[in-house]
Amino acid sequence: MNVSSANVTVVIEYRDSLTKAVTKNVIVVVLSISINYINAGLIHTFCKHQVFYTNPRYILFFHLVVNDMIQVTLTVILFVISYTIYKLNVSVCCTFIMLALFTTENTPLNLACMAVECYIAVCVPLRHMQICTVKRTLLLIGLIWATSMLSVLPDLFITLATEPLDFFHSRVFCLRQTVFPNPHIIKKRDITYTVFLVIVWLVIFYTYLRILFTAKTAIKDAKKARNTILLHGFQLLLCMATYAAPPLLSVLQQWFPKNYTDSLFATYIIVQVLPRSISPIIYGIRDKMFRRYLKRYLVCKVSTS
Repeated sequence: MNVSSANVTVVIEYRDSLTKAVTKNVIVVVLSISINYINAGLIHTFCKHQVFYTNPRYILFFHLVVNDMIQVTLTVILFVISYTIYKLNVSVCCTFIMLALFTTENTPLNLACMAVECYIAVCVPLRHMQICTVKRTLLLIGLIWATSMLSVLPDLFITLATEPLDFFHSRVFCLRQTVFPNPHIIKKRDITYTVFLVIVWLVIFYTYLRILFTAKTAIKDAKKARNTILLHGFQLLLCMATYAAPPLLSVLQQWFPKNYTDSLFATYIIVQVLPRSISPIIYGIRDKMFRRYLKRYLVCKVSTS
């Protein structure tokens, strides 16, 4: 029995009680609705004020929030399905999983790009307008999606080449391991995650240290940028837990098989939900410009009511 089938067997054998299953689903749905509601307010504020359209920082932030909303919605759907429908057609499950993987891998790449923009704004302010243009920002977003696709699409191609056609018409418990069962995919995933981990953390550390030692004339901006990158680093740390989750879950499954579903739930909350709740704090509360326009929108909404 391979690792993926062993994990599924454990989930089947130790299903949650009705009370525990309902509690978990309510927690996940309430958290996702709360996060998406706040993010929807941020998106509305962005779309209502043209001042944000020409600023690369807010364009990257807009992309991050939209990406997070898609990711949270997809993972919550998969979470609820695992307790209700339980098994899905492989083709449908594959579509959900791939979209969730695209958006999950986009987040750390987007955070790295935002850290670089922050570094340019503080350390190379005279060239910021030349380097960080709207056109280049949009191309960068396209590159983020292309990188994620290059990371995920080989899983589909390997599965198409190695699995019989009947496999895609069967029904499975919807996990990445069950729709992409080939062991070579796991090795490829580990290598890709390691490369992503090293590159993104090098970018975060480099930009933070350069801002830390920037000129005293920009000390106020540098301090704010430094704190922002620290928050990005914490958000990134939570996102990167995605890369450590598979081996950690395997260990937990061996040590605590009866509590494996609880381990899956805790991992989902920490890895998938919490990182998506930090973006509104960074740009909805800490950023002065965004906070000013957000207040204006909220005040107008209350007055209208």
